[in-house]
Amino acid sequence: MADAEGQVIVGLEVHCQLDTLSKLFCGCSTDYRSDGPNTHVCPICLGLPGAMPALNKRAIEYAMKVAKALNCEIISEAEFSRKNYFYPDLDKAYQITQYDKPLALGGYLEIESDEGGEKKVRLTRIHVEEDPGRLVHMGNTERGKYSLVDYNRAGIPLIEIVSEPDMRSPKEARKFLNKLRATLEYLSVFDSEKEGSLRVDANISIKGSERVEVKNITSYKGVEKALTFEVTRQKNLIRRGQTIDRETRHYLEARGITQSARSKEQEHDYRYFPEPDLRPLRVKSWVDNIVLPELPDARRERFIARYGCSLSHARTLTGELKLANFFEQVVAADPQGLSPLAATWIADTLIGELNYRDMSLDRVEPAAMTGLVRILKKGTITDKSGVEVLRVMLDQRHRKEPDNTIKVAWSLTNDEGKVTLAAEKIPVSEAGIKRTIIEAPETPEAIVQRLALAKHTGDDRVITAAIQEAIAENPKALGDYYAGKAGALNFLVGQVMKKTRGKADPADLNRMLAEALKTRGP
Repeated sequence: MADAEGQVIVGLEVHCQLDTLSKLFCGCSTDYRSDGPNTHVCPICLGLPGAMPALNKRAIEYAMKVAKALNCEIISEAEFSRKNYFYPDLDKAYQITQYDKPLALGGYLEIESDEGGEKKVRLTRIHVEEDPGRLVHMGNTERGKYSLVDYNRAGIPLIEIVSEPDMRSPKEARKFLNKLRATLEYLSVFDSEKEGSLRVDANISIKGSERVEVKNITSYKGVEKALTFEVTRQKNLIRRGQTIDRETRHYLEARGITQSARSKEQEHDYRYFPEPDLRPLRVKSWVDNIVLPELPDARRERFIARYGCSLSHARTLTGELKLANFFEQVVAADPQGLSPLAATWIADTLIGELNYRDMSLDRVEPAAMTGLVRILKKGTITDKSGVEVLRVMLDQRHRKEPDNTIKVAWSLTNDEGKVTLAAEKIPVSEAGIKRTIIEAPETPEAIVQRLALAKHTGDDRVITAAIQEAIAENPKALGDYYAGKAGALNFLVGQVMKKTRGKADPADLNRMLAEALKTRGP
């Protein structure tokens, strides 16, 4: 397979913002997303003449933590360099990065391959650099009239993680990113929920053809979609006898396509040279003091050993830090008794229902999920009714409770005629606004009682009546059953389930239906 014609070859360059409080070379705050443009800047991150950078120690410690977790080697002497190019969001006309002496070399990350086994994706390097600013396009990126520049992001500490071209499909690339994101979250150095915290440049080629770089990918799903489009585009060119040019292409997420941007630069185009205002980094000795937390792979193995989770469920549950913590909180009261059922319901059902609602796991209290799992374990309700209870629980929590304050803005004029804008939040009661009160969500037990979802047991006359009605209303299925057609019994079971709204115990129902059919005879 390694030499198969038409094989897809993928390598990724992943840019991750480190979750520090201040920028890489100055004291400006990194908490800029809710503030106005160009409000988190200073002479250093704007690159004004005479401004001297001062390295953020915490950013280097975070980068080394990542390098150790990814099995990299910290080099004895790292060095910052200037990468020279002109672009409107690059205020200095150069970026401070690392070139031939990065912080760390080598390493690997294990993912699940397309064939289902474990696969090591080798890493080339990890280096530290500053983020450029960002362009805000007025209109859209393709036909906007003009663009504005916001330098709040300029100078945010980044690590760039460069992989070897070891991935063989867009799906494997997405698995790599998901595993990398989980690892960074477990290390507490990265916040994936912040806009722009992760950006990907993907290098992709069809074996024997030129490599193409796809930029401007800002989501995990976007990586898979962009690479899938690019695989199709390149294979179509090859099939038509055309050549694939080495170039940089941008991914247009709204249209799901890639678009040619420019010919691919060579390294010499950037005119790298050592950054004269920063000393070399000699921090290899720090690595011995770095203590790593439990990482996704170790937690997965612990979930299998301690909680009896299947490999598939353990991968899902430990693939996100919040989800793994949520699961352990749900089963904390009775790990042995609740774990198997909780793993199934959280990994298979809860996640799907949350995704359908575009809802965060933070909105669900572990105690509520524990209550539902306990009810299911006792056999109080059927699985079908359990799904109904879960949906009611989520719908009640999905309602957005209105804020209890409003923002009031005003202008003040001083004696010199200067206008000052000010704003504060005041309670809505002081503003004369009536607040809408939303009742607290119901417990799972209350939902079961209100909707009368308790399971009918074998001695319940409701099941007996439903069986007799289903038999009487479906003579064709009855004849098919006595003719030996196996599917007829399943059909009659389904009819009884409809009549009992899914509240009949499947085992009791099958037994009672078989007895009724045997007694009745053909």
